[in-house]
Amino acid sequence: MVERLSAEARKAALWELAGWSETSGREAIAKTFVFKDFNEAFGFMARAALVAEKSDHHPEWKNVYKTVEVVLSTHDVGGVTKRDIDLAKAMNAIARQLGVS
Repeated sequence: MVERLSAEARKAALWELAGWSETSGREAIAKTFVFKDFNEAFGFMARAALVAEKSDHHPEWKNVYKTVEVVLSTHDVGGVTKRDIDLAKAMNAIARQLGVS
């Protein structure tokens, strides 16, 4: 079982995750990605879904046209874990490959 990160560890991890922040009202991290169009946004989601499925850790997300809002939290432990940080890093890498930071 994965362990919840302490508040200090969560803040340290966020320091290294461009664009991610703590979510108000719950223990989670979030980021909004804005792409050039729907096709690029959907492509990002498809690529991120493959990473999520491989790690058996799935995001909460919402897509409206070219915008993808992502919230990560490990529901089994009620907070942010290394799995969330790893998925956030992977999503940032995918977005960078598409020219989005």
